[in-house]
Amino acid sequence: MNWILMENTCINISFALLLSNLIIYWVNIAFKKIKILSTLGTILNIIINLSLSISLILRWIYNGYFPLSNLYESLIFLTWGLTFIQVILEQRNNSKLIGAISTPIGLFTIGFASLALPLDMKEASPLVPALRSNWLMMHVSVMMLSYATLILGSLLSILFLILYKIRYRNSNQNLYNKRNTISSNYLIQKFNRISLLESIDNLSYRIIGLGFPLLTIGIIAGAVWANEAWGSYWSWDPKETWALITWLVFAAYLHSRINQSWQGEKPAILASIGFIIVWVCYLGVNFLGQGLHSYGWFL
Repeated sequence: MNWILMENTCINISFALLLSNLIIYWVNIAFKKIKILSTLGTILNIIINLSLSISLILRWIYNGYFPLSNLYESLIFLTWGLTFIQVILEQRNNSKLIGAISTPIGLFTIGFASLALPLDMKEASPLVPALRSNWLMMHVSVMMLSYATLILGSLLSILFLILYKIRYRNSNQNLYNKRNTISSNYLIQKFNRISLLESIDNLSYRIIGLGFPLLTIGIIAGAVWANEAWGSYWSWDPKETWALITWLVFAAYLHSRINQSWQGEKPAILASIGFIIVWVCYLGVNFLGQGLHSYGWFL
């Protein structure tokens, strides 16, 4: 049985369906939620997640360890995490906005893994002694799920900021007709925009509120694993440092939301900064920083 061919087929199917779903979600938004497209998008997303699950399981079977030991495997798992969380959130919130912002990121991630990485980085290699531990699955999988969740929450905050700026710009325009009375159409549009903004802001808050505990658990698991492997819970490795920075940024965001010290635009800006911080922590440090987590592609 050609395991590699089967795995690559699943990856290619996922890539093609993500591209199709990108078109479906954006057409659906442009034409005000066509029910058939909404249903089709959800079905395709479930198929994508199942296809990615099969590819990861196949890689697990023929390599003999959970597929999270290199950059290629982590990118595939991140795409799986994005689609999995998207399926859950769409069922609970009945909102296609999540798919519209999540699908491009998933497409970019799997495309980068499949098309940009050198062939040698896609190949599985025997685990070094430090990675031969059950903590590999525990620590890395939780961290990747936290990244996927925080990325989605941060994307919603970015969307909130964009719509907030549009609303602010429109509010500075003339609000009155020739009789100096507020237009009823304007009031309806303004109410709808406010409701949409509140919905996006609250959804972003709830998603980040889910991703933050996952990040916390992942960091703790990594510290325990590091102590088991190298005899130290924390070594200020670049990856560890940026993981702490990521934790502090989202802790500050949640703190501002819980005690209501900031409202509206300010916490959304902080969450948007978190989007960049997550990617720096995940990819930037791994490529450019020297340490225990470095892939060393650009070095």
